[in-house]
Amino acid sequence: MEKTLPPIPAKRYFTIGEVGDLCGVKPHVLRYWEQEFTQLRPMKRRGNRRYYQHHEVLMIRRIRDLLYDQGFTISGARNKMQELLQSERDKKRNGEVMLDGVDVLEVDDTDLDDFEDTHAFELPEAGSAQLMHFRRELFEIRELLTPEV
Repeated sequence: MEKTLPPIPAKRYFTIGEVGDLCGVKPHVLRYWEQEFTQLRPMKRRGNRRYYQHHEVLMIRRIRDLLYDQGFTISGARNKMQELLQSERDKKRNGEVMLDGVDVLEVDDTDLDDFEDTHAFELPEAGSAQLMHFRRELFEIRELLTPEV
């Protein structure tokens, strides 16, 4: 059932019909999944109209993959989603930040030393104390972020 899903548009809110089209499931299935997966809580407006946000569309796609492509039962998919969410919480708690679609650049200290030497600049007279303070804070932050070897 490997069906290619369309890209998710850059919108803030999606109706249940739009989410159904984006995720390849019918609206009644989405309403059922809301009962089974407590993490899935779309905003409801007048007349009980549901509005889903981007992260919920991604969650629905993940649920769909677990159920339709990987063959999980509802109970198994629910447990797997709990595991995935707990893993993400643990990573955030430990200071690990996972950013989808962002490449992390590895920079060694020699690159930073070269950068400091080649990009030195003269501070203007007015406000130079504030710039020096700001620069010191940036270097302190860099030290905190630099992994200890």
